[in-house]
Amino acid sequence: EGVTWACATAMTPRDFGPPTRAPREVFAELAGGPHRVAFVFGSERYGMSNALVITGTDTDVGKTVVSAGLSACLPDAFYWKPVQAGHDDGTDRERVMALSGLPAERLLPEVYNLSTPASPHLAARIDNVAITAVQLRLPNAAGPLIVEGAGGVLVPLGEHLMMIDLFVQWHMPTILCARTALGTINHSLLSIEALRARQVPIAGIIFVGDAHKENERIIPQLAGVRSFGRLPRLPTLDAASLHLAMEAHIDIAAIKALLH
Repeated sequence: EGVTWACATAMTPRDFGPPTRAPREVFAELAGGPHRVAFVFGSERYGMSNALVITGTDTDVGKTVVSAGLSACLPDAFYWKPVQAGHDDGTDRERVMALSGLPAERLLPEVYNLSTPASPHLAARIDNVAITAVQLRLPNAAGPLIVEGAGGVLVPLGEHLMMIDLFVQWHMPTILCARTALGTINHSLLSIEALRARQVPIAGIIFVGDAHKENERIIPQLAGVRSFGRLPRLPTLDAASLHLAMEAHIDIAAIKALLH
């Protein structure tokens, strides 16, 4: 069917160094033309998909609100947060349902719904659960899939597994959510460097918070990534106000263009 398979069965996510060329570009050249390219790492297959990964520079940076806003703005979207740590005050899936208006059937259940609001590796240990990458393969969805990571890019899921290892496994366009306040330059650039070192496709950055023109300018400039805009603080956060703010402040058209 015109698919070129590029296999790297002996490789793991950490075998990759800083990229000089995109793997899709290299494999297409090796195949002799602009074929549709799929990737295989071990037994996993990676190809073109209708998914976006939402990660952040830190916990509570605004990933869930951004995920809800994107879910509301993208037609027929689905939402999935595979690892939830802490649920006494409700889950992020429930928050996204309230803020996006998505019907329940388009909010996919968590694979790991852990009791303790802590780093996932610790929450899993407390619940006597082992988080494994094999259980966290991207699910099939009938529309765009918004995947929200847990915490920041390098948050541990176990003794030998971090969120970024899943991003490598999924190999989907990844949007970084970042604060606008003091300290965000360092946090954002470090997060982008970590993603880039492992060849995670970085789609761009979304800022969350009060306006800070210099931080919003210098981070994309230094990192060489595009900004999709800034989601401001909303005096009233509900589905209607979030949808309006996303449409007004975030480049939804550019994000839609990432999806196949």
